[in-house]
Amino acid sequence: MKPYALGMDIGGTNTIFGVVDREGKVLCSDSVKTRSFPVLEDYINTITEKIKALMDKVGGKDLVNGLGIGAPNGNYYRGSIEYAPNLPWKGVVIPLAKMFEDRLGISVTVTNDANAAALGEMTYGVARGMKHFIMITLGTGVGSGIIVDGKLLYGYDGFAGELGHVIVDSNGRDCGCGRKGCLETYCSATGIARTAREVLENTDEPSLLRSVDINTLESKDIYDAAVKGDKLAIEIFNRTGEILGKALANSVVFSNPEAIVLFGGLAKAGEFITKPTYEAMEANMLNVFKGKTKLLLSTLKDADAAVLGASALAW
Repeated sequence: MKPYALGMDIGGTNTIFGVVDREGKVLCSDSVKTRSFPVLEDYINTITEKIKALMDKVGGKDLVNGLGIGAPNGNYYRGSIEYAPNLPWKGVVIPLAKMFEDRLGISVTVTNDANAAALGEMTYGVARGMKHFIMITLGTGVGSGIIVDGKLLYGYDGFAGELGHVIVDSNGRDCGCGRKGCLETYCSATGIARTAREVLENTDEPSLLRSVDINTLESKDIYDAAVKGDKLAIEIFNRTGEILGKALANSVVFSNPEAIVLFGGLAKAGEFITKPTYEAMEANMLNVFKGKTKLLLSTLKDADAAVLGASALAW
């Protein structure tokens, strides 16, 4: 096997790509602002030239196994991005793998960004050696990658693993997917901030959060207040963890994972989110599964996680 792989993470704000060795070290990397390219062809051409420069740094494409890409609405079967709402080229199907293969002359594999994170965790992180686990990404939204028998679960059409869009309240919050009450409207970084705003508006309870502009309040503000012992902030984490824990108890039923791994901005809150989540998960667990599923935090470095996860596709 060749010594290097390329990994790319396409996000609504930034696109990051780099060269990774077998030990999971990012040797060199680069990035572009995704939204700076309203024309898809310009975006592809710019990244192509930058990737060629990275390959030259490590001895050329003959030493690179291939390019793995994690992207919103990435479809593994078709090598495409399909109708991703947060990218500049929304409303279309983009044959991404073929576009880069034609330009780079190496194999290219595409998948959903949360699936890429799961592969990265299994290859380089806390799930190394595990054959059954679920990766939950708690960022702007909630994503998931499901590993069964050491392989990613893609499903019939390539889109399996959208746990962020299980409905936890049929009369709940509007979701960007067009439905109501999806898990990500409560348990993402944006979801917990929304909970905090609702609580602050509907109660008079004193809190450090009242010194923050309610319109710009973020999940980190809630964490900072919780660290200082703010009761309201801790209660907001408890509410969020209870919802997440119930949803995870349901997910355990269909795949019987050894562990559930949390990753992303909200996961950085540590025990403020893991403790109530685990307690709710166990309290709502089917008896045959009680005490069997670990709840872990990702060990991938934030700065490298996106590139590592995508590069795992190339291995």
